[in-house]
Amino acid sequence: MLIESYRDTALEFVVHCAMKRQNVRTLSLVVCTFTYLLIGAAVFDSLESQTEAKRWEFLQAVKNNFVKKYNAGPQWKFAGAFYFATVVLAMIGYGHSTPTTVAGKLFTMCYAMVGIPLGLVMFQSIGERLNKFASVIIRRAKRASGARCTDATEMNLMLATGMLSSIIITTGAAVFSRYEGWSYFDSFYYCFVTLTTIGFGDYVALQNDQALTNKPGYVALSLVFILFGLAVVAASINLLVLRFMTMQAEDAKRDEQDAQNIAAGNQPLTFDDDSTYNMHGKLLENNYTTENDETVSLCSCTCMGGTRCLNHEQFVDPDFQPMDIIESTLCLKRASV
Repeated sequence: MLIESYRDTALEFVVHCAMKRQNVRTLSLVVCTFTYLLIGAAVFDSLESQTEAKRWEFLQAVKNNFVKKYNAGPQWKFAGAFYFATVVLAMIGYGHSTPTTVAGKLFTMCYAMVGIPLGLVMFQSIGERLNKFASVIIRRAKRASGARCTDATEMNLMLATGMLSSIIITTGAAVFSRYEGWSYFDSFYYCFVTLTTIGFGDYVALQNDQALTNKPGYVALSLVFILFGLAVVAASINLLVLRFMTMQAEDAKRDEQDAQNIAAGNQPLTFDDDSTYNMHGKLLENNYTTENDETVSLCSCTCMGGTRCLNHEQFVDPDFQPMDIIESTLCLKRASV
C-alpha cells in the first residue's frame, strides 16, 4: 500500500510539473508576442506618423483651397441651373456641378440628346450669318478704298473671323481676370479652354462669392460670352471646313478632267524624260537620256534593262522590240500620265 501510495504521489507530481512547464511556455509565448507587437508598433509609429501628419495637413490645405475656389453657393437655383444647361448644350462640361438624383441624371441624358444637336445647328447657322455679314463689310471696305477686286475671298473671311475671335478672347480674359481675381494669363487660358469646348474644369467662372445669386449682371455677361464666342468660333471652323472641302473638290475635278482628256486623245502622254506620245503611240517629242542617267525599263518587271527578260509588256509598235532597249546605249524612264 505504501508503495502504491508513493507511486501515485510521484505520478501526480510529474503531471503537475509538466502542466507547470506548459503554462510557463504558453505565458512566455504570449509575452513574446505582445512584446513583438509593441516593438512593431513603435517602429511603424516612428516611420509613418510624421508622413501621415504631413498628408493630413496637405489634404486640409486642398480642402480649404477647394472651398475657397468653388464657394459658389447654391448651384441648382434658376441661375445656376441655366448656367449648367448652357454648359451641357455647348458641350463644355466643366464638371463643377453634377446631378445627384436618378431623375436628374436621366433628364440630363435626355436633355443632352436633344440639346447638343440643336446647339450645333444653331452655332453653325449663326456662324454662317456672321460670315455673310463679314463679307458685306469687307466688300464695302474694298469699294471705299478703291480696290480693283471688291470680292470677299475666303482668306479675307478667315482673317476677319480670326481677328474677331482674338478680340473676344482677349476682352473676355480681361473681364474674368477682374471679376474672378485670376491672372490675365489664367483668364486667357480659361477663355480658350471654354470656347474650344475642352472644358478641363480647373478654372470655372461664377464659383466665387456666390456670384450665381449675388451678381446677376456678371452671370448674364458670362453666358453671352460663352454663346457668342462659340458662334464666332463656329464661323471660323465653318470657313476652314469649307476651304478644305473646296480644295478637295477642285483636285477631284481636275483629275477627272485630265482623265477625260487623255481618254479622248486631247491630251498627250508625257514621260519622265520629257518624251511625249499621243494615244496612238506616235512620238511627238523625243528627249532621250544618255546612258549615264538612271536606267529604268518600260516594262512592269524588275529587270531594269540589265539582263534579258521575257516578261516585257507588249509595246504599241510591234516592230519595236524590248531587246533593242536593253542592248542599246540609250535608256528610257517609266512613263507617267
